[in-house]
Amino acid sequence: MLVDPNHPFFRKAWVRILCVVFPFAWAIVELMGDNLLWALLFAAAGAVLLHALIIRGPDKH
Repeated sequence: MLVDPNHPFFRKAWVRILCVVFPFAWAIVELMGDNLLWALLFAAAGAVLLHALIIRGPDKH
């Protein structure tokens, strides 16, 4: 997996949420600047982070 949701950096929920929201927000910025390739890349990164950090999430201890 590219992102380890069990890493101590991702322990707090607000950090996980911010790490997911930022790439999607930047994808919108790139789309508004007519940079489709960068928008798709940041949206894909956001989708990977969404799956790893929110949907799958850290293991329950």
